[in-house]
Amino acid sequence: MDEQTLLALAKRGDQAAFGQLMERYEKQVYRQALGLLGHPEDAADVTQEVFFKAWRGLPSFHGDSSFSTWLYRLTGNAAIDFLRREKKRRGDLSLDDADRCWDSRLTDPAATPGQALAQKELRQAVLRGLGQLSEEHRQVLVLRELNGASYEEIGQALDLPPGTVKSRVARARLALAKLLREQL
Repeated sequence: MDEQTLLALAKRGDQAAFGQLMERYEKQVYRQALGLLGHPEDAADVTQEVFFKAWRGLPSFHGDSSFSTWLYRLTGNAAIDFLRREKKRRGDLSLDDADRCWDSRLTDPAATPGQALAQKELRQAVLRGLGQLSEEHRQVLVLRELNGASYEEIGQALDLPPGTVKSRVARARLALAKLLREQL
């Protein structure tokens, strides 16, 4: 079934249609949340929260943007809210907790032990680097590089013109590359 049909059915309360939409976008939402938060358990919690908010807010979704763009925005907002809550509860969050920093499903199963270790070290360095970027740079980089969102989709999700998105992505890439050079 196409997305518009599923959305129409879900708006009328069809839970199965909404379930299909969740299946289509769950990985993207999770990757975005993981990139913003750095911890698989936190990303899973935010993913659940996003789909709960999407279900509740579906009647107010008018289709001014694509459903995926709306989910990007919900995910970004939910991750920011989560970080604020956690910061108040625990103090500053860090992405340095290497054991929790990346979902094992993102590891290449065909990698040799040496390659797997190198991949793990690189992922940890990238997440530490993401944690050091400004929030605006982290958001656009996660949406672009982890979720594969277009500049237009990112602009819609963050309410920014495409030119601003392009320049933020470019600056974020440069900043992350500099941080990685310093770490590796």
